[in-house]
Amino acid sequence: MRHFFTILSHELRMLLVSPFTYVATVLFLVVMGTIFTWMLEQFAEAPQQASPAAMFFLFFEVPVLFMVPLLTMRSISEERRLGTLETLLTTPVSTVEVVLGKFAAAYCLYMALWASTGGFFWVLWKFAQDPRLFDVGPLIGGYLFIAVSGLFFIAIGIFTSSLSRNQAVASILSFSLLFGIILGLNFLRKMEFLNNEALFPVKAAVDYVQVFRHLEDFTRGIVDTREILFYLSGCALALIFSILGVEAKIVHS
Repeated sequence: MRHFFTILSHELRMLLVSPFTYVATVLFLVVMGTIFTWMLEQFAEAPQQASPAAMFFLFFEVPVLFMVPLLTMRSISEERRLGTLETLLTTPVSTVEVVLGKFAAAYCLYMALWASTGGFFWVLWKFAQDPRLFDVGPLIGGYLFIAVSGLFFIAIGIFTSSLSRNQAVASILSFSLLFGIILGLNFLRKMEFLNNEALFPVKAAVDYVQVFRHLEDFTRGIVDTREILFYLSGCALALIFSILGVEAKIVHS
């Protein structure tokens, strides 16, 4: 792993000069700013049961579904399209270092974007001065959930980028997988046929991977190690498949 930090710094520089990064940043801030404004309007109209932080993070899937594909779609697919990936791997750099370096760079930018939303809550605290609107517990839990789940989501984006030379295809694949994991499984949980006693193990597995339930636990201060293990193991599997995918493409190219 001697070259990991070299690749990480290079990828961060490339992300910072990429127009896709700034498109993702602008879209992210516009969407989250709109959600935050709507949330404050709801509190102004009537008291809410949930805290502002808990309500804010309930919409985490909206930016994730478009931000992760934009941040990761070029990571490996662009290298393969230009033919620079093969050249890079002829140097004393391993496939593991390349994949992990690209993953870490995308994750750092992902977390930086989410960290910028802390400014919303700082402004709220600065001008409202109402402790009822600034509950530290759900805020910390929400950001912890973003950090842990982001490992898995970014790894999925890296994996889909390793499957195709076309950035658009990688983006669509990433969006589809994220949509299925975040929203598709939530919809599946509500299907009546899962209430069949014979399908109880399936229902239990579907309940275990409910992302929104994980978010609710984190914002309530419940940190379940099983949920953390789910995201860490998912991240590890996605990165392993990414490494195997890159090596397979190199062998057959």
